[in-house]
Amino acid sequence: MLLSAVPGPVVATEGEPFWVWALTIAGLAVIFAVDLWAGRKPAEVTMRQAGRGVAIYVGLAVLFAAGVFLFGGQPKATAFIAGYVTEYSLSVDNLFVFLLIMTAFAVPRAFQHRVLLVGILIALVMRGGFILAGAAVIERFSWVFYLFGAFLVITAVKVCFEGSDDDQEEYRENILLRAVRRVVPVTEDYRGARLTVREAGRRMITPMLMVMIAIGLTDLLFALDSIPAIFGLTKDPYIVFTANAFALLGLRQLYFLLGGLLSRLVYLQYGLGVILAFIGVKLVLEALHTNTLPFVNGGRPVPVPLIGIELSLGVIIGVLAVTTIASLLRTRSTDRDLESV
Repeated sequence: MLLSAVPGPVVATEGEPFWVWALTIAGLAVIFAVDLWAGRKPAEVTMRQAGRGVAIYVGLAVLFAAGVFLFGGQPKATAFIAGYVTEYSLSVDNLFVFLLIMTAFAVPRAFQHRVLLVGILIALVMRGGFILAGAAVIERFSWVFYLFGAFLVITAVKVCFEGSDDDQEEYRENILLRAVRRVVPVTEDYRGARLTVREAGRRMITPMLMVMIAIGLTDLLFALDSIPAIFGLTKDPYIVFTANAFALLGLRQLYFLLGGLLSRLVYLQYGLGVILAFIGVKLVLEALHTNTLPFVNGGRPVPVPLIGIELSLGVIIGVLAVTTIASLLRTRSTDRDLESV
């Protein structure tokens, strides 16, 4: 059943053994190393290369989902797919800001693929810490789902009603980057792909390192809503981590593939808002079902219906499909109107 009053729609687990984590992280490290080696020579990424890269990374995610299905069962595989699709779709919105960062730092196109790869690696490492901390908090304090749910609903309202005007503003460095500039001298221009150089007897960092840090920190800020969202689909930290990892792996190629097409996804923000609100409500229902707060129903669980993972996956994919098709139809109609003028 997709809607049920019994426990179980949020997939839980006793935890994967250490060797599974070690093997997974080693595999991800190999993928990053191969990708970094393949892009060792500065070169612009073509649309064909980007499309091939997206296909490869989506294919890897599909293969991983198949492996989860074989060794972990259908519920875990469905949770991974739902989490992966959610993280990937929320990450698309990051690309607008990545474009602003690249423009602000005047990153040469030939070096943009390396900047994104290292920046995303930094983000993945920091997200891993967030995920482990979040899993520990959820295991100990189930009422935190009330906070996660409320946060996602508030974020959804903000996304839908404030739109993406912020994405059009000029990028401003955050406080950490400004502090780095005050402590460590930064060269005025790029020195190829080098991250640091020694000049006049002192070590200096280049804008290449600064923009990598900026990409990583920016993605981490976006994770503040995406990680609570995926915890609304599964409590399994292994599934949460791997869904984030595969979504981030394909993000770099997606950046080059979409390019100017991002401006055509005019309804994307509303679709993402609906998804966040849906998961927020799902989290609140889960919190009520496992309630321990004394001022809610006397500290006893509330018999509310729960949303199953299959329904969650269907809603996520359906909302994304509708908003994407509606966006393309809207922009196509606008283009025709401009051509007729």
